[in-house]
Amino acid sequence: MRLSVCLAGAALALSALGGVAHAQSPAAPSPPAAANKGYVEGVLQSAFGNVTSQSYGVELGVTIKPALQVFADVGHARDTAPASLGTAAQGIAGWLSQTQSNVTFTGKQPVTFYLGGVRYRFGSSPKIEPYVMGGGGMAQVKKDVSFSINGSDVTSTLPQFGVVLGTDLSGSETKPMMTIGVGAVWPAYHRLIVDFQYRYGRVFTEDEGLNLNRVGVGIGVRF
Repeated sequence: MRLSVCLAGAALALSALGGVAHAQSPAAPSPPAAANKGYVEGVLQSAFGNVTSQSYGVELGVTIKPALQVFADVGHARDTAPASLGTAAQGIAGWLSQTQSNVTFTGKQPVTFYLGGVRYRFGSSPKIEPYVMGGGGMAQVKKDVSFSINGSDVTSTLPQFGVVLGTDLSGSETKPMMTIGVGAVWPAYHRLIVDFQYRYGRVFTEDEGLNLNRVGVGIGVRF
């Protein structure tokens, strides 16, 4: 009889404790609303098209609908020089070599771009968030060519050697640019994100135009 009373009391106590624990257990926390407002990330990429170089920049996005964001992308590609730039520079160096010794040259075509557009996220999961994006803006294309004679830079004094560089080897132009791309965002840790991305851009220059492909990664935070 005493054993039965003890067992019954124990059962009632366990039942009461279970009810208290159930009442005190909080619901699963939902993601903070602030983490869905947007993102900012630094971008490091390999740029290729006419030549292979590096590109870097900053991207900022703001969420306007659950699957839709607007973004701004500011970046710089170190070199996009076409083969024609090297050919023209080689012609100048060859002409200088007729009267000067040890003539060398370097030639690059950096591009700085300012883009904006929309980014659409689809099929998101806790582990990966793929997206597509597109937009446009402006790009500044600069001809960065220099000439040296016996190790001394003579680019600024070329007229004294009878050479005046044309627009194919000097100056800069600002032209419209469009961009499209795809990517996938990995929520790495709390608000830290890693953005694996590919971007294709077209700069509408006055000559043959310029294609700029960028593959890389963005590392940033959500806010």
